Amino acid sequence: MAKQAVKGKGMSIRQACINFSISETCYRYQARRADEDAQIANELIHLTQWQHNWGFGLCFLYLRNVRGRKCNHKRVYRIYCELQLNLRIKPKRRLMRTTPSAA
Repeated sequence: MAKQAVKGKGMSIRQACINFSISETCYRYQARRADEDAQIANELIHLTQWQHNWGFGLCFLYLRNVRGRKCNHKRVYRIYCELQLNLRIKPKRRLMRTTPSAA
């Protein structure tokens, strides 16, 4: 609504933000997350098809170090989980201990 007031009525950005009680930062914010998320998702899908046994850690390090993609690990992990690429964590096998023999 503040953008409509600025364009339609010729109001200044500062005045429109004061009238609608929003910050100027909020007024100027441009979301760019969807495009970058789609690119990261495509790279993760291709990477996990290429390397079946790589988990999140290796995928993230490959994207950061080899591909040179500067992205937050929490963001990559969120996309990784949304795509359901998580590997099953195998439980550790426990060794069966023999009972001590009475000597």
